[in-house]
Amino acid sequence: MRSRSFKTKAISVFLILAATAAHAQYSDTFQKYKDKYPDASVVYLNQESNLFITVNNGIIDIAQENIEENLYLNEAATQGSQQSLNFSSFFELESIAASSFNYTDNKYREEKVSVFTEKDEMGESFYDDTKSINFIYSNLKKGSKSHLKYSQKIKNPRFLTPFYFGNFSPIAQNKFSITADASVNLKFKQFNTEGLNIDFKKEEKRGKIIYTWELKDVKAFDYESQTSSHKNVLPHVIPIIASYEVNGNTVPILNETKDLYNWYYSLVKDINQEPADPELISLTNSLIEGLDSDLEKVKAIYYWTQRNIKYIAFEYALGGFIPREANQVFQKKYGDCKDNSSILYKMLEIAGLKGHLTWIGTRKIPYSYEEVPTPMVDNHMILSYFDGSDIYYLDATGRNIPITYPSSFIQGKEALIALDDSNFRIAKVLVIPAEMNSVKEQTQLKIEGKQLIGTTKTEVSGYNKIDYIYAVGNLNTKSERDNFYNEVFQIGNNKFIAQNVVEANKDDYDKNLIITYTSTIGDYFNQFGDQIFINLNLNKYISQFRTAPNRKRDIEIEYKNQYTLEAEFEIPEGYQVDYLPESQSFANDYLKATISYANVEGKIKYKHTVTCDYLILNHEQQKEVNELITNVERAYKEVVTFTKSK
Repeated sequence: MRSRSFKTKAISVFLILAATAAHAQYSDTFQKYKDKYPDASVVYLNQESNLFITVNNGIIDIAQENIEENLYLNEAATQGSQQSLNFSSFFELESIAASSFNYTDNKYREEKVSVFTEKDEMGESFYDDTKSINFIYSNLKKGSKSHLKYSQKIKNPRFLTPFYFGNFSPIAQNKFSITADASVNLKFKQFNTEGLNIDFKKEEKRGKIIYTWELKDVKAFDYESQTSSHKNVLPHVIPIIASYEVNGNTVPILNETKDLYNWYYSLVKDINQEPADPELISLTNSLIEGLDSDLEKVKAIYYWTQRNIKYIAFEYALGGFIPREANQVFQKKYGDCKDNSSILYKMLEIAGLKGHLTWIGTRKIPYSYEEVPTPMVDNHMILSYFDGSDIYYLDATGRNIPITYPSSFIQGKEALIALDDSNFRIAKVLVIPAEMNSVKEQTQLKIEGKQLIGTTKTEVSGYNKIDYIYAVGNLNTKSERDNFYNEVFQIGNNKFIAQNVVEANKDDYDKNLIITYTSTIGDYFNQFGDQIFINLNLNKYISQFRTAPNRKRDIEIEYKNQYTLEAEFEIPEGYQVDYLPESQSFANDYLKATISYANVEGKIKYKHTVTCDYLILNHEQQKEVNELITNVERAYKEVVTFTKSK
């Protein structure tokens, strides 16, 4: 008994020592946050940004100091080893220090980063003056910490950046501060901060005003696909320098939209002052020759620009805001959004027409010009053309866009339209109705042997046509095209095979795309004795709009759209209809569907229409849509039954 007791005690002591040794591998801080956030890979222990704004000799100086301290909670720590910081002519990096910390012998030991490598950041179709500083945290592992501190000079007072209080990982401590001369008038806009206990303080010391925001223990935000932008989800504050005082005079910066417009206009007012290239004049005149209406002339010029000026983005210093000369764009046959707008503007001018340079933000930017009158509100330039009370938004960076359609990514957005040196107009871009982005399939179906044979005509319009042409344009081999057609046209089941595909109107901007093809579907219908059973709901189109029941965020799609399938099924010879499902309709404010059946002259005429009438759905609206989809999916199970005639 003594030996057993001794053995038991020895095992207990060993286990205690082992547990103590295991715990000693990690700090108390690690244990605290591992227990608090067991599913997280990393916790931001401190996320801090401090702005210093001073006025020297009538000029604003802005310095920014950033601190980031991370704690790594699992073996994925190595993924955080390689880091980089971007800077440019507007954000000049002044200093950087970085270290990793590993916990050994009950203390963190520092390993300073000694190698920082600078390189240009340049993509295949995007050229700018962005550079990056790249470095590696050494020996990061579970339980490690990293510390980064860097400072930069912001060289334009219009380019203050947001501070985000949340991220897709937990944050223990957020701090954002601005120390500004009392002569600087600041405004702040907060987004997605409802329900957060942000501690805000404003105090004055020695002619400086100090603004401070602090927030602790922010849980990770879940990433969800089809959310329009992190700007719509993460809590953040946007600081804006409205104006500042010099010798009793107020110098406006960005107090209102007019200030932003005045700055924008100052950057574009001197472009295209040189005489137009004679070849550009000749080309323009040839494009509009014989055209009677001004709108037809605009259309001809717009479509030529889409087809012939390749999109390559350039952002170098203020080149990110100033269009290049039309003559230069014409000679090189490429440019960015501003350059495309520049050549459009000049060509319309040659034709005796007036275009208007227009600044606009894509749908990933959720701010209005009134809310955030800074360069953060937009990221794109187009040309607007007024035809009476109608406005046409011309974006030649795209391809195959009819003049009556804006680019899909600016639907519903505010456009800042230049009128002259002191006047502008803010207009809201239309959202294209679902019916104008349609796919209409008309198919003749019959049974031959064991297969369902089809002959189909498909008419595609609007953004659906643009997407289709873009996708087909990236296919290089017959095999790729065959796979694409079988996927995009598939109805019935995965034994669908499309053949003899013919496309019409692909290159005609103003006509709908027409596609005809034949098809076979194997093993689709059932035959038992004297009966044939077939489900004519060959495309369960509506199911794609279902959202996960545990989704938390809004969901956004690219454009409203409509799908129609009209099928005429030839009743097999010697058979008669035994059961024909009832026609049904389903509708709410966001989604509509109809399914109808009719027995007409030896054929079953089936028609199914789905209209998606939304761009964004909030959480409650998603529930409504899911409920409607469930009801339609029940109707999808209905089967037409035929019995042999007696």
